[in-house]
Amino acid sequence: MWNEIENEADIHRFMKLVGWFHDGCIKELRYTSGAFVAKTLSMHPFNSERTLRMIVQRQYRNPMAVEMEFKGLAKLSMFPADPNLYDCILLGATMIKGDNCIYWCDSGNLSESELNSYEGTLICASKVRWRVADEYIGSEEVYRNRA
Repeated sequence: MWNEIENEADIHRFMKLVGWFHDGCIKELRYTSGAFVAKTLSMHPFNSERTLRMIVQRQYRNPMAVEMEFKGLAKLSMFPADPNLYDCILLGATMIKGDNCIYWCDSGNLSESELNSYEGTLICASKVRWRVADEYIGSEEVYRNRA
C-alpha cells in the first residue's frame, strides 16, 4: 500500500517510522524519464514522466526496507561514497516540504537554505509516496530487466 506525503505532518510520521534512516543504505534507484525512441526511429523527446524510485534498507525491523517514489523529479544529485575511502551507511536523512516540492537528502538535520549547496545525495520532486517493502531486503537486485 502506497502512502502519500503531502505535508510536514506526513513527513514527520514517515521519518519517525524509519528512524530518520539511521543505519540504512540506499540499495537501488530506478529513473523513468518518459522519453523514448520508437521502432520507427521517431522520438518522443519529452521528460513527460520524470519518476524516480528508490529502495532504502535498514538495520531495523518494522520496516526493514522502504520504497519511495518521487514523481515530477526536478533534481537528482548523487555522490556515491568511494568504497576505498568511506562506507555508505546513512546516519540520518532530511526530508523537507518546500513551496512546490519535497526534498530528501542523505544527511540529517539540514535546513532548506542548506540544500542548494549540499554536496551529498539530494532528490527534489513535486510528489512523494512510500511503502513498506520488506520483501526487498537482501542483495538481490529489484529493478532488474525481467525480459
